[in-house]
Amino acid sequence: MDGTFYLGDKLIDGSLDFLQALKRTGRTARFLTNNSSKSASVYREKLEKMQVPEEYRDVITSGHAAAHYIQQTFPGKCGYLMGNDMLKAELEGMGLCFCQNMQADYVLCAFDTTLDYKRMCEVCDLVRMGKPYIATHPDYNCPTENGFVPDIGAMMALIRASTGRDADVILGKPHRGIVDEALMRTGFSTDEMAMVGDRLYTDVATGVNHGITGILVLSGEATMDDVATSQVKPHLIFNKLSDMIPYLD
Repeated sequence: MDGTFYLGDKLIDGSLDFLQALKRTGRTARFLTNNSSKSASVYREKLEKMQVPEEYRDVITSGHAAAHYIQQTFPGKCGYLMGNDMLKAELEGMGLCFCQNMQADYVLCAFDTTLDYKRMCEVCDLVRMGKPYIATHPDYNCPTENGFVPDIGAMMALIRASTGRDADVILGKPHRGIVDEALMRTGFSTDEMAMVGDRLYTDVATGVNHGITGILVLSGEATMDDVATSQVKPHLIFNKLSDMIPYLD
């Protein structure tokens, strides 16, 4: 979202025109984000303030993908959540149960902006015990207005160093879980979809790894120099979303 549709609190020029073009040509869109430290409602409020039409405020997060994976894989089980209260409330609202102790049936690690050393030790203990270990997404850093801050990928590296284990399942971009979530929510097939974003290793890779058209926009992180050196090659490249409009008609 950030770097593709907006930058911080400012819309990228032409983003709303792009949505209007989608509607005019009978297409729709969903927003996908790996950031599991914020609920979908927070993103919807931000999009509303940016005057995004209500029909385009549907946001799919890596937390949603994790919730549905857990519902299918560990029905009725209680987990240990490494995540903030906002995520906990959202996931409990989706039917998940959490017990923050060593009797947990699985561990779910998310981008936890309130993480302390005690909880990190408890997570490592559970992982070391062999509990199923799930992560919402793999990002090492999260961009903020003040620069990058460590994301869940950095915490997973710490857990690996301490326990010798990697996550059993990662749900967010570029992994399959968030693709399955999008397919379920939209009813489309992969050949009816396109994945648009400003990051090669998450956004574009989600497309090219799963039979979806992967489109890179140069309005955020990635540059043409990055494209030249990356193993992930987008199917299409545009400077920004609105540059796609002539190709929608």
